[in-house]
Amino acid sequence: MQDYDEVTAFLGEWGLFQRLIFFLLSASIIPNGFNGMSVVFLAGTPEHHCRVPDTANLSSVWRNHSLPLQLQDGREVPHRCRRYRLATIVNFSALGLEPGRDVDLEQLEQEGCLDGWEFNQDIYLSTIVTEWSLVCEDDWKTPLTTSLFFVGVLLGSFVSGQLSDRFGRKTILFATMAVQTGFSFLQIFSINWEMFTMLFVIVGMGQISNYVVAFILVGYMLLPLFAYFIRDWRMLLLALTVPGVLCFPLWWFIPESPRWLISQRRFREAEDIIPKSCKNEQCSCPVVVFDPVEELSPVKQQKVFILDLFRTRNIGTITIMFLLLWMLTSVGYFALSLNTPNLHGDAYLNCFFSALIEVPAYITAWLLLRTLPRRYIISGVLFLGGGVLLLIQLVPADYNFLSIGLAMLGKFGITSAFSMLYVFTAELYPTLVRNMAVGVTSMASRVGSIIAPYFVYLGAYNRVLPYILMGSLTVLIGIITLLFPESFGMTLPETLEQMQKMKWFRYGKKTKDSMEKEENPKVLITSF
Repeated sequence: MQDYDEVTAFLGEWGLFQRLIFFLLSASIIPNGFNGMSVVFLAGTPEHHCRVPDTANLSSVWRNHSLPLQLQDGREVPHRCRRYRLATIVNFSALGLEPGRDVDLEQLEQEGCLDGWEFNQDIYLSTIVTEWSLVCEDDWKTPLTTSLFFVGVLLGSFVSGQLSDRFGRKTILFATMAVQTGFSFLQIFSINWEMFTMLFVIVGMGQISNYVVAFILVGYMLLPLFAYFIRDWRMLLLALTVPGVLCFPLWWFIPESPRWLISQRRFREAEDIIPKSCKNEQCSCPVVVFDPVEELSPVKQQKVFILDLFRTRNIGTITIMFLLLWMLTSVGYFALSLNTPNLHGDAYLNCFFSALIEVPAYITAWLLLRTLPRRYIISGVLFLGGGVLLLIQLVPADYNFLSIGLAMLGKFGITSAFSMLYVFTAELYPTLVRNMAVGVTSMASRVGSIIAPYFVYLGAYNRVLPYILMGSLTVLIGIITLLFPESFGMTLPETLEQMQKMKWFRYGKKTKDSMEKEENPKVLITSF
């Protein structure tokens, strides 16, 4: 029996060929940054109010007083969804009566926006909101659009792994890219909200499974630049599909996974890939690398089921706590990302800063993970993120820059925590269920992303309400994190029985002597 790593050891672990393939694969991830957050600008809601037809026979005074006032952020602004009954004020105008002097406006009958809305075009020329009037009675459709995109991402994540096992890594990678790009292009021709949203679900299903943070951020930071210069939603969507099209020539440069080819007993195709990589590494390649007669040794693993994550009270409680931690951290991350247009100031700069703040957040997480206990650093950044979000409600309305700074600092803390959860989860669970645990808990984060748009939606009723909820929940999960057992410096558990012996509540601390007796395997786990 042969071992794959031993057979291909002559190639080295991180040579020129491996680096080239890594960066080519990473380049294909950039469109994910566009698709994931494009809804921020595609579904932006500008200032709006009821339209009063130009044909209405109103004096200039009555036209200026045709809309009731409402209180918004401490100031009176024209009502977004109501107007005074048009027939009534036309009659008053014809009689020469003046509002406020002859007519008490507070006593006037009101009606909905029967003639549609007028939208401010200072920020957006058009969005799906202005195109199909997704405001007032239909404003619930805007967060639903975003939620359904993330439902698509959740559905796609269920099947992408199984499909790649069946049809090959390369085939499914480019198939998902084609789904994303093709259906994003079809969205341009949407004739109504229903069609746009159905296509958006399919775009979400095409989210590429592999995930490289640095290259997602490239797409995320370029998004506001595209949106700044292209303020019509159809043209913006067209521009955002171009990078996906440019990735298709990578098909001729990215090879299929040799491991997968061998698992399918396609030895000749696997053999054809190795000489190319060997040529780049300037190493000597054997005439026969994979001998079909002598099979590669399979990795023998005991079968596990999802119920194994709840087998005992200890592991079940830890799993439930992790599900809450992943879901609520995801709610905070995506709600803050989607809420950037609602912050005061320039919507495009706010979106750029929201992406940029993730760079120091990931670097900080990497540095903290190297030297400090997991539960303390994760709870610490969660307390930081949640605490500053709770402070936003105390900021006076005139200090907009301070509110933006606190929101970005909150995003910094939550992003740092989010990136560390992969490592913490993988270290706590035993080898037998480690992959399943990370998969199940990351699925909980998908549920969080589905819920997040409705936190943003609450801001239409009260500007600080989303921050109060996000801040409170983030502080809560920061407290929950302190209840987890510590994994830093501990031996990684191999079995469920070993996990039961880990420190948790009343379980005592492992002594130094017992730690020295245990074999401490060298394991590299990183979220980057």
